[in-house]
Amino acid sequence: MNALLTETQLEEFRTRAAEMPHPRELVIDLLRAIQNNCGWVPDEGVELAGEILGLSPVQVEEVATFYDKIFRQPVGRRVIHVCDSICCWSRGGEQVYGYLQEKLGIVPGGTTADGIFTLLPTCCLGACGEAPAMMIGLTTYGDLTKERINEILAQERQAALSPLPRGEG
Repeated sequence: MNALLTETQLEEFRTRAAEMPHPRELVIDLLRAIQNNCGWVPDEGVELAGEILGLSPVQVEEVATFYDKIFRQPVGRRVIHVCDSICCWSRGGEQVYGYLQEKLGIVPGGTTADGIFTLLPTCCLGACGEAPAMMIGLTTYGDLTKERINEILAQERQAALSPLPRGEG
């Protein structure tokens, strides 16, 4: 596992937290930084965030488990969030979800054998005009068809295999 935070990140978050009247406002930024470095937020990351922000681990955990884009368990290098809002489901979201499960050979919450993709549902991506939609990393893809999904997965697989740092994911 990579370091939770770099020395530079640690110093920046400690400085920012000390200057803020309500350091709790940094909890998501801090958890995302840990996740970007590690791929997920282990218990040690929750404890570190609490220490930096003056919060108990339980207070950090409450925030971490509320947001479905903060991962408290290991995930693949590319997490696919499939929108399960009424707009997406009424426009073929269930078929998209089924196709992704079939194509990737995993069930919801599962990770592909090569560790590249994890498949998760999400409440709403705000892409109702392009339903059905999914998000991989910070990119939202809409107007999904089997062909478009195949293209997206190929691009994302290639990006995941590149030697560049993990980045936002």
